[in-house]
Amino acid sequence: MNARHAGPTAPADSADPTGPADPAGPADPTGPAQPASRRDDGRHETPNERSDRNWNDILQELRVALTGTQLIGGFLLAVAFQPRFEELDRYQLGLYLTLVALAGLATVIGLAPVTLHRTLFRRQAKERVVRTGNRLLIAHLVVVAMLVLGVTSLVFDLALSRVAGLVALGVGAVILIGLWFVLPRLHATGGGEDAAVVAAAARDERVAGDEPADRDAS
Repeated sequence: MNARHAGPTAPADSADPTGPADPAGPADPTGPAQPASRRDDGRHETPNERSDRNWNDILQELRVALTGTQLIGGFLLAVAFQPRFEELDRYQLGLYLTLVALAGLATVIGLAPVTLHRTLFRRQAKERVVRTGNRLLIAHLVVVAMLVLGVTSLVFDLALSRVAGLVALGVGAVILIGLWFVLPRLHATGGGEDAAVVAAAARDERVAGDEPADRDAS
Protein backbone atom coordinates (compact mmCIF):
# COMPACT_ATOMS: atom_id res chain seq x y z
CA MET A 1 0.00 0.00 0.00
CA ASN A 2 1.15 3.49 -0.80
CA ALA A 3 2.40 5.41 2.19
CA ARG A 4 0.08 8.20 1.09
CA HIS A 5 -2.97 5.98 1.73
CA ALA A 6 -1.69 4.64 4.98
CA GLY A 7 -3.17 6.10 8.13
CA PRO A 8 -1.33 8.83 9.99
CA THR A 9 1.49 7.43 12.06
CA ALA A 10 1.40 8.00 15.79
CA PRO A 11 3.98 10.44 17.06
CA ALA A 12 6.90 8.97 18.99
CA ASP A 13 5.85 10.69 22.17
CA SER A 14 2.20 9.66 22.02
CA ALA A 15 0.61 9.02 25.38
CA ASP A 16 0.65 5.50 26.71
CA PRO A 17 -2.94 4.31 27.06
CA THR A 18 -2.03 2.82 30.39
CA GLY A 19 -1.13 6.24 31.74
CA PRO A 20 2.13 8.09 32.26
CA ALA A 21 4.95 6.15 33.83
CA ASP A 22 5.86 7.03 37.37
CA PRO A 23 9.40 8.43 37.31
CA ALA A 24 9.93 7.13 40.82
CA GLY A 25 9.24 3.56 39.70
CA PRO A 26 6.42 1.22 40.65
CA ALA A 27 5.00 1.65 44.09
CA ASP A 28 5.91 -0.93 46.67
CA PRO A 29 2.69 -2.80 47.53
CA THR A 30 3.96 -3.41 51.02
CA GLY A 31 4.20 0.30 51.76
CA PRO A 32 7.22 2.45 52.56
CA ALA A 33 10.25 0.63 53.85
CA GLN A 34 10.69 0.72 57.58
CA PRO A 35 13.98 1.86 59.08
CA ALA A 36 16.42 -0.90 59.94
CA SER A 37 16.09 -0.17 63.64
CA ARG A 38 12.38 -0.97 63.47
CA ARG A 39 12.77 -4.09 61.28
CA ASP A 40 15.61 -5.91 62.93
CA ASP A 41 13.88 -6.59 66.23
CA GLY A 42 10.74 -7.93 64.58
CA ARG A 43 8.56 -5.15 65.94
CA HIS A 44 6.47 -2.69 63.94
CA GLU A 45 5.34 -0.16 66.53
CA THR A 46 4.73 3.54 66.85
CA PRO A 47 6.75 5.71 69.26
CA ASN A 48 3.86 5.64 71.71
CA GLU A 49 3.65 1.85 71.55
CA ARG A 50 7.39 1.63 72.14
CA SER A 51 7.13 3.95 75.15
CA ASP A 52 4.28 1.88 76.58
CA ARG A 53 6.28 -1.32 76.16
CA ASN A 54 9.39 0.20 77.75
CA TRP A 55 7.33 1.52 80.65
CA ASN A 56 5.82 -1.90 81.27
CA ASP A 57 9.34 -3.40 81.29
CA ILE A 58 10.43 -0.84 83.89
CA LEU A 59 7.41 -1.63 86.07
CA GLN A 60 8.12 -5.36 85.94
CA GLU A 61 11.75 -4.81 86.95
CA LEU A 62 10.70 -2.47 89.74
CA ARG A 63 8.35 -5.11 91.14
CA VAL A 64 11.23 -7.58 91.39
CA ALA A 65 13.62 -5.04 92.91
CA LEU A 66 11.08 -3.71 95.41
CA THR A 67 10.23 -7.22 96.56
CA GLY A 68 13.87 -7.78 97.49
CA THR A 69 14.01 -4.39 99.19
CA GLN A 70 10.93 -5.19 101.28
CA LEU A 71 12.40 -8.53 102.39
CA ILE A 72 15.67 -6.93 103.47
CA GLY A 73 13.86 -4.03 105.14
CA GLY A 74 11.66 -6.44 107.09
CA PHE A 75 14.73 -8.37 108.22
CA LEU A 76 16.40 -5.19 109.45
CA LEU A 77 13.33 -4.11 111.38
CA ALA A 78 13.11 -7.52 113.03
CA VAL A 79 16.74 -7.32 114.17
CA ALA A 80 15.96 -4.34 116.40
CA PHE A 81 13.58 -6.47 118.49
CA GLN A 82 15.97 -9.37 119.00
CA PRO A 83 17.62 -9.90 122.42
CA ARG A 84 21.12 -9.68 120.92
CA PHE A 85 20.46 -6.21 119.51
CA GLU A 86 21.66 -4.66 122.78
CA GLU A 87 24.99 -6.49 122.36
CA LEU A 88 25.90 -4.64 119.16
CA ASP A 89 29.13 -2.71 119.40
CA ARG A 90 29.63 0.74 117.96
CA TYR A 91 30.67 -0.49 114.50
CA GLN A 92 27.78 -2.93 114.21
CA LEU A 93 25.26 -0.37 115.40
CA GLY A 94 26.54 2.20 112.93
CA LEU A 95 26.39 -0.36 110.10
CA TYR A 96 22.89 -1.37 111.11
CA LEU A 97 21.57 2.20 111.13
CA THR A 98 23.24 2.83 107.77
CA LEU A 99 21.49 -0.20 106.31
CA VAL A 100 18.12 0.91 107.68
CA ALA A 101 18.63 4.29 106.02
CA LEU A 102 19.59 2.59 102.73
CA ALA A 103 16.47 0.41 102.91
CA GLY A 104 14.30 3.49 103.36
CA LEU A 105 16.08 5.29 100.53
CA ALA A 106 15.71 2.31 98.21
CA THR A 107 11.98 2.19 98.91
CA VAL A 108 11.56 5.90 98.18
CA ILE A 109 13.54 5.68 94.93
CA GLY A 110 11.67 2.56 93.86
CA LEU A 111 8.30 4.25 94.32
CA ALA A 112 9.38 7.50 92.65
CA PRO A 113 8.55 6.31 89.08
CA VAL A 114 4.99 5.57 90.22
CA THR A 115 4.49 9.07 91.62
CA LEU A 116 6.15 10.54 88.52
CA HIS A 117 3.76 8.68 86.24
CA ARG A 118 0.77 9.74 88.30
CA THR A 119 1.87 13.39 88.28
CA LEU A 120 2.39 13.46 84.49
CA PHE A 121 -0.65 11.31 83.71
CA ARG A 122 -2.38 12.36 80.44
CA ARG A 123 0.12 15.14 79.75
CA GLN A 124 1.63 13.52 76.64
CA ALA A 125 4.98 13.04 78.41
CA LYS A 126 5.32 9.25 78.33
CA GLU A 127 8.77 9.30 76.72
CA ARG A 128 10.11 11.62 79.42
CA VAL A 129 8.54 9.42 82.08
CA VAL A 130 10.27 6.38 80.59
CA ARG A 131 13.69 8.08 80.51
CA THR A 132 13.37 9.34 84.08
CA GLY A 133 11.99 6.02 85.28
CA ASN A 134 14.97 4.22 83.76
CA ARG A 135 17.39 6.48 85.66
CA LEU A 136 15.49 5.98 88.90
CA LEU A 137 15.51 2.22 88.41
CA ILE A 138 19.29 2.24 87.94
CA ALA A 139 19.70 4.36 91.07
CA HIS A 140 17.45 1.96 92.96
CA LEU A 141 19.59 -1.02 91.91
CA VAL A 142 22.75 0.74 93.08
CA VAL A 143 21.24 1.36 96.52
CA VAL A 144 19.96 -2.22 96.69
CA ALA A 145 23.46 -3.48 95.83
CA MET A 146 24.95 -1.57 98.76
CA LEU A 147 22.10 -2.79 100.97
CA VAL A 148 22.69 -6.46 100.09
CA LEU A 149 26.43 -6.20 100.69
CA GLY A 150 25.94 -4.42 104.01
CA VAL A 151 23.39 -6.91 105.32
CA THR A 152 25.63 -9.84 104.36
CA SER A 153 28.57 -8.28 106.14
CA LEU A 154 26.49 -7.52 109.25
CA VAL A 155 25.19 -11.08 109.54
CA PHE A 156 28.67 -12.60 109.23
CA ASP A 157 30.01 -10.03 111.68
CA LEU A 158 27.34 -10.94 114.26
CA ALA A 159 27.50 -14.69 113.73
CA LEU A 160 31.29 -15.14 113.43
CA SER A 161 33.69 -12.24 113.73
CA ARG A 162 34.69 -8.86 112.34
CA VAL A 163 37.14 -10.49 109.95
CA ALA A 164 34.43 -12.83 108.64
CA GLY A 165 32.15 -9.86 108.06
CA LEU A 166 34.80 -8.02 106.06
CA VAL A 167 35.61 -11.13 104.03
CA ALA A 168 31.92 -11.64 103.29
CA LEU A 169 31.72 -8.01 102.20
CA GLY A 170 34.62 -8.43 99.78
CA VAL A 171 33.43 -11.73 98.34
CA GLY A 172 29.90 -10.42 97.95
CA ALA A 173 31.19 -7.32 96.19
CA VAL A 174 33.12 -9.43 93.68
CA ILE A 175 30.12 -11.65 92.95
CA LEU A 176 27.75 -8.69 92.67
CA ILE A 177 30.02 -6.74 90.33
CA GLY A 178 30.49 -9.82 88.17
CA LEU A 179 26.78 -10.61 87.83
CA TRP A 180 25.29 -7.10 87.83
CA PHE A 181 27.89 -5.13 85.86
CA VAL A 182 30.41 -7.32 84.03
CA LEU A 183 28.02 -9.99 82.71
CA PRO A 184 25.52 -7.53 81.14
CA ARG A 185 28.34 -5.63 79.45
CA LEU A 186 29.78 -8.82 78.02
CA HIS A 187 26.44 -9.57 76.42
CA ALA A 188 26.10 -5.96 75.24
CA THR A 189 29.38 -6.15 73.30
CA GLY A 190 28.03 -9.07 71.27
CA GLY A 191 25.41 -6.88 69.59
CA GLY A 192 21.67 -6.87 69.96
CA GLU A 193 20.63 -8.79 66.84
CA ASP A 194 19.20 -12.15 67.78
CA ALA A 195 19.43 -14.39 64.72
CA ALA A 196 16.05 -15.97 65.40
CA VAL A 197 14.36 -12.59 65.80
CA VAL A 198 15.93 -11.25 62.59
CA ALA A 199 14.88 -14.36 60.68
CA ALA A 200 11.33 -14.05 61.97
CA ALA A 201 11.19 -10.40 60.93
CA ALA A 202 12.43 -11.26 57.43
CA ARG A 203 9.85 -14.04 57.16
CA ASP A 204 7.07 -11.66 58.16
CA GLU A 205 8.20 -9.19 55.49
CA ARG A 206 8.16 -11.89 52.82
CA VAL A 207 4.67 -12.96 53.84
CA ALA A 208 3.48 -9.35 53.76
CA GLY A 209 5.00 -8.93 50.28
CA ASP A 210 3.36 -12.09 48.93
CA GLU A 211 -0.15 -11.16 50.05
CA PRO A 212 -0.75 -8.39 47.41
CA ALA A 213 0.58 -10.69 44.68
CA ASP A 214 -1.83 -13.43 45.72
CA ARG A 215 -4.74 -11.01 45.65
CA ASP A 216 -3.78 -9.79 42.17
CA ALA A 217 -3.52 -13.34 40.88
CA SER A 218 -6.96 -14.20 42.17
